[in-house]
Amino acid sequence: MRLLIVRLSAMGDVIHALPLAANAAAAGETVGWVVERAFAGLLEGNPHCARLFVADTRAWRRRPFSRDTLGGIRALRNALRAFAPDRTVDVQGLWRSAVIARMAGAPVAGFAAGERREAASALLCGIPVTPSRGARHVVDRNLALLCAVGIPATTRAPDAAYLLARPSPGADAFLATVPGPFAVLHPGAGRQEKVWGEERLARLGAALAERRGVHPVISWGPGDEARAERLAALLPRASRPPLLDFPGLARLYAASCLFVGGDTGPLHLADALGVPTLALFGPTDPGRNGPYRNRRGIVGQMQAAADEQVLGLAEKLMSRPLTLGP
Repeated sequence: MRLLIVRLSAMGDVIHALPLAANAAAAGETVGWVVERAFAGLLEGNPHCARLFVADTRAWRRRPFSRDTLGGIRALRNALRAFAPDRTVDVQGLWRSAVIARMAGAPVAGFAAGERREAASALLCGIPVTPSRGARHVVDRNLALLCAVGIPATTRAPDAAYLLARPSPGADAFLATVPGPFAVLHPGAGRQEKVWGEERLARLGAALAERRGVHPVISWGPGDEARAERLAALLPRASRPPLLDFPGLARLYAASCLFVGGDTGPLHLADALGVPTLALFGPTDPGRNGPYRNRRGIVGQMQAAADEQVLGLAEKLMSRPLTLGP
């Protein structure tokens, strides 16, 4: 039997869908996954995915009637039909994911209209799914799609450890220069209201260095440059890696004793690697979107939390033996 997963983006959402592939593969399914090109590297090397199908929906939307777009859509449709899935699950719940799911030619399970960001796109799903009230976290909600197509969900937590098997010379070279133990501070987020602020992160990093001998490392990616530079100016002793791909980020985070960040993809990657995470949440619901493996490190009202409270939680989360000071 063959199962096709359609979860195009973004980083954290792709990570939250990893248990679908893990459970399907464990049940004997051959799994294919359609993902946006920008996030394909997050799934490469995943032992539970037999086939990756790359969609360029961002480029297609910019030039919907160009020859390249029409050719790309046709090529993707042909590849999906050749894969010939028996069932497809649309995890994203948007028009573009629903259209791609239908292109494969198999029955489509997806969230019911009231559970989707683009409700009308449920028209393209032949098997509408409404997760139970107890399925609050997005991971548990996603797993309800598997149940709808007859695949048992025995593994629930996302696991991205397979990324550590892929080489990352850039990360290895950077880690060779970093004194240990170290904590990763990630200042970026997709929206302004999800950001804790470089000033507060700098104070936390400085306090961890002074009180626990933990070296600060600044994590960043495309779009985070300005925030990373401000944090580096406020925390001049911190180390800042070069721009890293997904395996490189995984290697960096896995070597740390703590990851600190808001509701953003890197936080969920660190959590899926089993790294202690201090999750700073504000407008979004951590019960739905927070770290799945480690829920002990969630600050639900980050702007109202006192610095000393956040520092105390950070110290509790760090499990490696630490020195008393720099």
